[in-house]
Amino acid sequence: MAEVNTVPAGTAQGERITELEGADRQVLGHLLQIEAEAAALVDDAQAEADRRIAEGERQNRSRYDEQYGKEAAELEQEYEKATAAVKADYQHQIESYRKSLDAITVNRDRFNVLMDDLLGKGR
Repeated sequence: MAEVNTVPAGTAQGERITELEGADRQVLGHLLQIEAEAAALVDDAQAEADRRIAEGERQNRSRYDEQYGKEAAELEQEYEKATAAVKADYQHQIESYRKSLDAITVNRDRFNVLMDDLLGKGR
């Protein structure tokens, strides 16, 4: 690659090197300044992204907790209703069974004879 001479003709070699070094320093300084500004922008953008993510997570958690609470309360009510219905049905069946037992007349003499026959005491 050909070298481009940006130093005006007629200047001494040492002056040209010093001028190039000064220009290079300025360019490098400017590039470092731009890089620092870009790094600051990236840091600000990352901080904003982190803040938005945290806020989104907080909102999602809040919505989840709210929805979970509602559904849990509904299920709890359904459970209480179902439990009460089962208890009422159980009580009704027990009461019906007791009434049916009370309606049966027991003939103890006949029962005793039957038991004696079955157990072999009547033989």
